[in-house]
Amino acid sequence: MKLKRISTSGFKSFADRLNLEFEDGITCIVGPNGCGKSNSSDAVRWVLGEQSPRALRVNRMQDLIFSGTTDRKPEGMTEVRVIFDNEDGSLSLPFAEIEVSRRLYRSGESEYFINKEAVRLKDITDLFANTGVGTHSYSLLEQGRVDAILKAKPNERREIFEEASGITKYRLRQDEALRKLKRVSQDLQRVEDIIGELSRQVRSLKIQAGKASRYNEMHLERTTKSWCASGSRRSSSTTSWRDFGRRLKKPRSFASPLRIS
Repeated sequence: MKLKRISTSGFKSFADRLNLEFEDGITCIVGPNGCGKSNSSDAVRWVLGEQSPRALRVNRMQDLIFSGTTDRKPEGMTEVRVIFDNEDGSLSLPFAEIEVSRRLYRSGESEYFINKEAVRLKDITDLFANTGVGTHSYSLLEQGRVDAILKAKPNERREIFEEASGITKYRLRQDEALRKLKRVSQDLQRVEDIIGELSRQVRSLKIQAGKASRYNEMHLERTTKSWCASGSRRSSSTTSWRDFGRRLKKPRSFASPLRIS
């Protein structure tokens, strides 16, 4: 795998479309101060997924977009394309040439592409893992980087050795697995909190249900007794009316006529 071409548009001081071709034998970019050497390396670092504005020598990501001059308006977006020769199959994609590109808009929205297909940042990171190509790998050594490596702490040098030994990809997978486990642990903690709260509510509802059940039993008993008492009174009243009716139907015996002497 080797770098074939860098194409930038609206990136920092490169307002127009700029194509840098890398023929066989080219290993570095040399030029006077201010010609854009560092901007070229920043473009490669950025398209590979760099997320720190400080590492790209700007205050915020939108500062990467051409800001304009007295004779030219500022651009609304920037795009960088990096083309790699993959004849040796170093990259896992089945293409002889692989183009990785990134776009950034004034709104802050960023897009990633591999061979003009929209992808995630993670896809680009996984693609170049263990290849020596990356935002913090040894394939890009800008001015002062060698001295920084020599003065770096052991933990900082470890990243370079891991990349060179081919274990970065597995370390990234390990880190991702640990992050997933942490999220699962947090989800389980939230589930336990919810279960505890629902358990307290269940206990309260059981007490209320017991009271409601006792109330229904007592209410039913009271209603039953009330109906029984009412039925007894109705039965007694019916009997009285029946006796009265029978007396009314019974023939009456009149007294003998009054005699006057």
